[in-house]
Amino acid sequence: MKILVTGAAGFAGKNLVEALKNIRDGKDKTHPSLQIEEIYCYDLDSTAEDLTFYCENADFVFHFAGVNRPKDPEEFMKGNFGFSSLLLDTLKAAGNPCPVVLSSSIQATLIGRYDGDYGRSKKAGEELFFSYGKETGAQVLVYRFPNLFGKWCRPNYNSAVATFCHNYANDLPIQVNDPSVVLELLYIDDLIDEMLLALEGKAHRCEFEGVDTLLCPEGRYCAAPLTHKVSLGRIVELLDAFRAQPQTLLMPEIPEGSFAKKLYSTYLSYLPKEKVSFPLKMNVDARGSFTELLRSANCGQISVNISKPGITKGQHWHHTKWELFIVVSGKGLIQQRKIGSEEVLNFEVSGERIEAVQMLPGYTHNIVNLSDTEDLVTVMWANECFDPQHPDTFFEKVE
Repeated sequence: MKILVTGAAGFAGKNLVEALKNIRDGKDKTHPSLQIEEIYCYDLDSTAEDLTFYCENADFVFHFAGVNRPKDPEEFMKGNFGFSSLLLDTLKAAGNPCPVVLSSSIQATLIGRYDGDYGRSKKAGEELFFSYGKETGAQVLVYRFPNLFGKWCRPNYNSAVATFCHNYANDLPIQVNDPSVVLELLYIDDLIDEMLLALEGKAHRCEFEGVDTLLCPEGRYCAAPLTHKVSLGRIVELLDAFRAQPQTLLMPEIPEGSFAKKLYSTYLSYLPKEKVSFPLKMNVDARGSFTELLRSANCGQISVNISKPGITKGQHWHHTKWELFIVVSGKGLIQQRKIGSEEVLNFEVSGERIEAVQMLPGYTHNIVNLSDTEDLVTVMWANECFDPQHPDTFFEKVE
């Protein structure tokens, strides 16, 4: 299959092209039915000859090229309608009725604040495509995308989320006049997932009730089925937590598929080099060191412990807290004894055979470095973050 992507250097176009390359090159095997031979990338530096060649040979077209913020409002119609006309005329001249996806906008509903030059140009482009489909018999897939966000989105352009993430990452101010304003947001990976489904003939169809998307098999339009409706206040709240993470070590909850998870990935993509790494507080003494790595809101904390040769650490027990000790380098002995008992449970551990050992509630425990020359490195997980006011930690030797 040969695929043409217009606007290939733009936000959505670049993400789509890279996804298609991964499939073409065999790096992404999640779409076994797709056999991609060529990817034609059309953008501002392409020529009329390029467009003619691409339209003659393409088996599928993704039309993502468009104008979002021109200096002259008249450029909306020229860029969004005019180039669409050129594209379709070129396909017709080539006698190529291949399927065509149009990237339109929810602003094409021409409702309320969406009724502007940009929305009118998008609406005109939609009708042009529908007419083209009737005339040629080509399959036309018109998507009205809401606000998009994700990696590689240009800040201070047409995405508030991109601007917020960029500014937070670079310690620049943002302006929120009304935190209660709710945005409907589409994450770039969810958009790309839908584009690949369209390529496989599995596009989601829909109709619109105002700006609300109603999925239905016979709909005139198409839609990515998963979007997120989020207030500006919630976005700011999450970004505050993300920016503070190197200091708090607290990882906000990011459930699978959640907006928070997608926003965090987006935020990270804007970090400048000097923020990609950050120091951790090492608690160092003659025995070695202990460094807290990460905290979570509901799933405890992760730390790394380094014990010098011959050193014993621990010698304490917990009422309710439990831990996992995972030795990743060196050789050691983990010992546990139930409070009130004399029986000692011994576990020899080594970085050569990594395993997890449970520290049982009600058992005093320690970890001994058995080497005379090498440090013992242990990753430790506790089911709750350490609270100095309620440490649930009591000294008692194992033996």
